Amino acid sequence: MHAASVPVFKQMLGSLAALLDKAGSHAEARKIAPEVLLQARLFPDMFPLVRQVQIACDFAKGVTARLAGAEVPAYDDAEQSFEELRTRIDRTIAFIDSFDAAAFDGSEAREIVTRPGTPKERRFNGQDYLLGYGLPQFFFHVTTAYALLRHNGVDVGKRDYMGAY
Repeated sequence: MHAASVPVFKQMLGSLAALLDKAGSHAEARKIAPEVLLQARLFPDMFPLVRQVQIACDFAKGVTARLAGAEVPAYDDAEQSFEELRTRIDRTIAFIDSFDAAAFDGSEAREIVTRPGTPKERRFNGQDYLLGYGLPQFFFHVTTAYALLRHNGVDVGKRDYMGAY
């Protein structure tokens, strides 16, 4: 469970950080206000880039914490710059990297409850939570962030999306 989660999150968060660095350079070189890219959406009812990055980080830390049987840390969603988003990614990587692989032992059978006490409450075993919910959600938000940048002219491609592996 550790091998299927933490290294994957770290790889893709690393690529997301590099994508944001390219976006910042793109905005500076083309004299585009950073807010234009940070608030870009693929469609009006979708979240902007800044929120896509925040949610990707939330899934990485939340899935990791739940599988390890730890509390999910709360982050303020106050980022308004590429640097602040990069700091959030770095903080998320440090958090998920702080767990020893042994903390995940038996987590495939651990009960995971999302949104407890609400109409959206869902119950999973750890394996189904990771493979059927957590990873797909995480990848959706990373991919959407990539697509937003690509759509807005940032020179990124598949290698940028994949990051170091």
